[in-house]
Amino acid sequence: METEKKKTALSLIQPSGTITLGNYLGAIRNWVAMQEEFNCIFALADLHTITVRQEPAQMRKNILDAYASIMACGIDVEKTLFFIQSHVTTHAQMAWILNCYTQFGELSRMTQFKDKSQKHADNINAGLFTYPALMAADILLYQADLVPVGADQVQHLELTRDIATRFNGLYPNVFKIPEAYVPKTGARVMSLQDPTRKMSKSDENVNGCVHLLDPPEVIMKKFKRAVTDSEAVVRYGEGKDGINNLIDIYGAVTGLTREQIEKDFDGKGYGDFKTAVGEAVVEALRPIKEEYEKLRADKAYLESCYRKADEIAQRISQRTLSKAMKKIGFVQ
Repeated sequence: METEKKKTALSLIQPSGTITLGNYLGAIRNWVAMQEEFNCIFALADLHTITVRQEPAQMRKNILDAYASIMACGIDVEKTLFFIQSHVTTHAQMAWILNCYTQFGELSRMTQFKDKSQKHADNINAGLFTYPALMAADILLYQADLVPVGADQVQHLELTRDIATRFNGLYPNVFKIPEAYVPKTGARVMSLQDPTRKMSKSDENVNGCVHLLDPPEVIMKKFKRAVTDSEAVVRYGEGKDGINNLIDIYGAVTGLTREQIEKDFDGKGYGDFKTAVGEAVVEALRPIKEEYEKLRADKAYLESCYRKADEIAQRISQRTLSKAMKKIGFVQ
């Protein structure tokens, strides 16, 4: 019996700093699970990082740290394509082409551009404005069926679909129109210091963000300092953003439901609960950190993994780029 062809799922993550607990629980852990169901393509979106000024040596370290960290989380490079974006020249080439099929008004409506312009008012560069076209290139080059998206990326995927539809209207059958993929499980992890905002590596308060490579004692300290409320009851509810966030994190790393957690901590205070959450996170991250240390120490093996993936990605994406260029009228 003929087996049904697996759909292709694609996702990229910026290596602009160390991978956070939010990145892991909200995205990377789902990538690991998706490897069994889909033909997966993942990449480090290092071209995207330079819309904000980077320190060169630190940027190089961040890229290698991120590659090793994500492999340590369970990405199997034997079954999954996991490459470094800047090593694959088609991304920048396709981004320029798609810039010419993306409207100024569409880009000006992107909420992330508005947000980042406020954060980096001294460096509102053209790349910051046009990077949704690069994101569209990232997706469309690989004829992806599915793109895992969080709430903050839905707008960019819709723009990608609009660009692809417009291009196909002029030059038929070049791009597959990708669909959003919402994973069955995906925790939205909020800042430990401002639980109304998503956990971010750029959080000005160092205690707001837990990093995958934080030492256990640092993780414990951050959870013990987490913002809660004055009710002192471990219960999920309205107006309890801090404790809701801790319950979600605890549930994500232990597999317990909110109801089970509330029952287990009935009559116990926030101090006990914060300690339990911290300990559970430390244990969940321990094997990842151990595997990361092994990978990071073997530079030759790490390089062989991404070089092999880079070559495959170049070959796959070149087919789409060449087809698009031929349709437009470039000399082959």
